[in-house]
Parts: sequence; C-alpha cells; structure tokens
Amino acid sequence: MQRSHLVDAYAAAIHPPARVFDRWLGTRLQRAIAPAAIRLELWDASSPYSGPTLPIGSVVVHDRATLIGLIVDPDLSFGDAYTAGRVEIRGDLGTVVEALTRVTLGPPTWRERLRGVLERPNSLTSARRNVHHHYDLGNEFYEQWLDQDLVYTCAYFEHPQMTLEAAQHAKFDLVCRKLRLRPGESVLEAGCGWGTLALHMAHKYGVHVTAFNVSREQLAYAKDRARREGMTDRVEFIDDDYRNVRGEYDAFVSVGMLEHVGLHHYESLSQVLGRVVRRDGGRGLLHFIGRDAPRPLNAWTRRRIFPGAYAPTLAEVGAQVLTPAGMSIVDVENLRLHYARTLAHWRARFKNAEEHVRAQYGADFERAWELYLAGAQAAFSTGWMQLFQVVFVPLETAPPYWTRRDMYEPQGHAKL
Repeated sequence: MQRSHLVDAYAAAIHPPARVFDRWLGTRLQRAIAPAAIRLELWDASSPYSGPTLPIGSVVVHDRATLIGLIVDPDLSFGDAYTAGRVEIRGDLGTVVEALTRVTLGPPTWRERLRGVLERPNSLTSARRNVHHHYDLGNEFYEQWLDQDLVYTCAYFEHPQMTLEAAQHAKFDLVCRKLRLRPGESVLEAGCGWGTLALHMAHKYGVHVTAFNVSREQLAYAKDRARREGMTDRVEFIDDDYRNVRGEYDAFVSVGMLEHVGLHHYESLSQVLGRVVRRDGGRGLLHFIGRDAPRPLNAWTRRRIFPGAYAPTLAEVGAQVLTPAGMSIVDVENLRLHYARTLAHWRARFKNAEEHVRAQYGADFERAWELYLAGAQAAFSTGWMQLFQVVFVPLETAPPYWTRRDMYEPQGHAKL
C-alpha cells in the first residue's frame, strides 16, 4: 500500500465518515443553532449548514459521542467537550459563544428544573471545599489576568476609557458612598477576596473592618498586605464562615459572596444580618450576580468552575434574606454591562497569559477558563445574567441619603 493510502486509511480510522444517523443528528443540532448563524461541522468536514448568509463562526464536532452529548445534554456536554478538545470553535470564541447564548435565551429547560430540585445545600464543610475549588488555585494564576490588586468582582466604569485598575477603585468608592461610611464606624465584610475593599474602606474612609473568608490563599495574601501597609489595627481578616459572625456593626457589606450561599442557606444569612446590623443607623450592601427569573446556574459552570453557586433573583433576596431579617431595601442598581466590560478586560489579559497558564496547569484547564470567561461575558452582554447592588437598612432606620445624587457626587472622605 502506498504511503498516501496509509495516511488516508489512518485518518479514516480516527475520523470515520459520518453515517446517515450522524448526519441526521447534525441536521437536528444545526437547526437548533441556526438563528445564531453558526455553522456546524462534523468530523469528516461535512456540514448541514445552509444559512442564507456567511456564518459568523463554526462549531466543529470531532466524534460521534460528542455529537450525541450535545443533543442529549448541551449545557454540560459543550463545556466538557470544548475543554477536552473534542469540540473546536473556528472564528472568534467570544462572538460565537455570545451568539449561542442569545439562541438559548428562554425559560428553564426540564434539565435545569431537575437540577434545581436535586441541588444540595452548602454545608459549612462543602462551602469551604467549594471555595477552595475555585479560589485556591494559586494566587499566581489570578495575578496573570486580574488587576494589580487582585480584584475578582465587577468593576465600575465611570467612562469607557477607564483602566481596569481605575474602574475597580471606582467600584470601591461607589460601594463606600452608598453605605455613607464615616470615620470610626465598624464594618463587617463577608467574603473579602484578597482584601482590597477592606483595606480601601479602612484607609480612605477611616472605618474599622472585620473581614471573613474561608479561602486560605486569599486570606494569607490579605493579611500579609495589611501588615505591609500598617493596617492591622484597623482591618482584621478572619478565617471563618460568615454564619459564625458575632457582634454588632454599623455597616455590612458583601461583594461577590452571595452567589456562593445557595438558596438553602438564605435563612442563615438572614439571621446573620438580623443580629449583626445595628438597628439604630445600621445599613448594608449586597453586590451579587443575579437573574431576572429563577433558574440554576449553567450546569457546566456549576460543576467544573463554581460548585455550589446560585445566582438569585431580586425577589428571592428580598423575600428570603432581607425581609426575614427586618431589613428594608432603599436602593437597587443593575451594573451588568459594567461586568461585561470587566470580563472583556479579564479575557484580554487571560489571552496574553494563556501560554503560561497552559504550561503550568495544562491545556484542558486553560481551555476551560477561556470558555468560562467568554461565557460569562456573553451572559452579561445579553442580559442572561445581571449584576445587582442592593442597599438596605433596618426597618426602623432612615435611609442613609435623601437622594441618589450623593452616590455619584462624592462629598469627600477621610484620608487617614
């Protein structure tokens, strides 16, 4: 047998021609994604695409098992297949993922409803384990693509030209102005990340901060930074779960933690707020990823990236967290487009670091995070996900401001 025939035979063994059944499945899947103007290509280079216009990109499926998985359980199978290289995206990944996201906008599927029913509560043990899964990957990993202060939450872009670093600090100031922090007050922060907001509040607004977190790597970084900046007398970082918080505080703040609580533990969070927020003049702010209608997080994201996570609706937070705690909502703002822009910055930085990430963590890990960031940007760009900031006070306490003008026109703050 000549060499060319051997090569052809080997290729056919690895990628056998698509059969009638394969082409039928491919046609069915192509119809589902047709509104996105995305071309489906099978492993033998055949395609059922017949759109009136040129496709914006292609989804290439490399084997029969993957094709079946995309039909049976697309939410989980697509991410797993892309991570393993069994699905390839030709064209700009972000553009293709956003187009696919728009196609899937709609009510929850029966799979999503079933997964919601089967959701397990986040116990103290599982909550710590889930946090370790996502946040304790090594600070060096996050240093590759976050801003210089390692802020891993939505930034606030006062104008489009702002750098990511400036927008993150603008977010901190917006949070502090919404809370009307005053020198000498006590603040409880639940889920403090690498500690930048806690240090910002203490340094710029003169408050005393007690910050809880269960990520050991984040806490080690935050404590070291507090020592280096001479802030240990005003900021205390505690390795513990938010449910164990005791004491009374002038203000409560949580930025990016509520998503990890889970519906089954909203009662616990409500009890925490009811006992720690001072009834006379106390106030709080929740900054969290949310939804317009109840549904579980994307199955692949929840299983591979954010185990135990749930993005709540405003109604769920109001009815199950704030109202039972005796709290009244005084302001709500949706910053979802700010999060889409934040993710655009993160994706660009991650792209620049992808070779380093691949070398240190492996190709599968790098592809998983590439897809996760692209999917998150698409979710906020399309309105699939929201980013809410909710300010609340005890029922018997007056709102901390007369109009919203004070939030956006800072009156000056203590620089200590």
